[in-house]
Amino acid sequence: MKYIIILGDGMADEPVDILGGKTPLQYAHTPCMDMLASSGSCGLLKTIPAGFHPGSEVANMAILGYDLNRVFEGRGSLEAASMGVELHPGDMAMRCNLINVDADGLIQSHTSGHISTGEAAVLIKHLNDTLGTETVKFHAGVSYRHLLVLKGGDKRLNCTPPHDVPQQAFRPLLIKPESADAVDTAELLNSLILKSQEVLSTHPLNIRREAEGKPSANSIWPWSPGYRPAMKTLSEMYNIGKGVVISAVDLIRGIGAYAGLEIIYVEGATGLYDTNYEGKAKAAVDALKTHDFVFLHLEGIDEAGHEGKVDLKIKTIEDLDMRIVRPVYEGVKYMDEPVSIAVLPDHPTPCALRTHTAEPVPFLIYKPGEAPDEVKTFDERSVAAGKYGLLEGDRFIKQFLDYK
Repeated sequence: MKYIIILGDGMADEPVDILGGKTPLQYAHTPCMDMLASSGSCGLLKTIPAGFHPGSEVANMAILGYDLNRVFEGRGSLEAASMGVELHPGDMAMRCNLINVDADGLIQSHTSGHISTGEAAVLIKHLNDTLGTETVKFHAGVSYRHLLVLKGGDKRLNCTPPHDVPQQAFRPLLIKPESADAVDTAELLNSLILKSQEVLSTHPLNIRREAEGKPSANSIWPWSPGYRPAMKTLSEMYNIGKGVVISAVDLIRGIGAYAGLEIIYVEGATGLYDTNYEGKAKAAVDALKTHDFVFLHLEGIDEAGHEGKVDLKIKTIEDLDMRIVRPVYEGVKYMDEPVSIAVLPDHPTPCALRTHTAEPVPFLIYKPGEAPDEVKTFDERSVAAGKYGLLEGDRFIKQFLDYK
């Protein structure tokens, strides 16, 4: 048996009044996911362990069966692995967003209007040239998602993810130490935030963006600190063969790298709703011809949730169904070796809240030749009647991989 997990980031939601009390997933036309649900078995999965923030880093590691209490080291350290940034003992890595703060000090966009990767690289280089030192290094990533590495940093910090606080004043949200030993680290990071606003506000690229009516990337926002994690590979944990990860997001690629998965890069994969769906689906099917496990991640649905755009979220869910799930199913159903398919989100991103929540998410598992349960449609409510009930910890991945 071979295996593929198709993950629609942030796909779960809450009932929406304008949709007649349905969630976007319930409202969307998803014949392929419904077909797999009715041909397979379903349930709910608790992806956010108690005491953890409902971030994609936590949820995706939990889906793959990692014990977060033992191996979690923040988002930055995972993204460093994807970016090829080696972390040495004492190095603390943090996700570093380029954000837009308005004249009143409110966080207007945690993405700087989805700034392009090329534009962002110019600004990150400028930050490293002006604010970087032997102990402070900025590394360019994709779009608004970048990396800050501090030598000797203390990770015991209270940091707020910027996507959790749209339209809120940034100053009360500055980094706070959670230990006396972390005071110096917090003061350094807050100083970098304020200095970045001075440096970035006068950069010609930002002046041009403002003239074009686009949000300027006029501040950094570091969060999710940690050191290099000690993670076993999926092969070591579950005795599976070679695997791959397909994503446009450094975080997911980094998790895949530590999990021992080969990273496949797809031309035109953007991490947004304009991503190369067909290219990702083809890459997944091709990978299953030579590998045993594929983790295929789509980010655009989550971005629609963060923007609070219900219509866009419905469209991205329907794109996932018709442009990913359908071609993957059609591409693997006649393979010589059967392929099991799982579909699920990592966490809810309700449009009304524009941020993540920790509610359990729906999942389906389709295994060729296995008797289905009674669920006929794939959504947050119907799967509760599924065979698997409510799972947590490593029970989902073990069920999926038939690991005893």
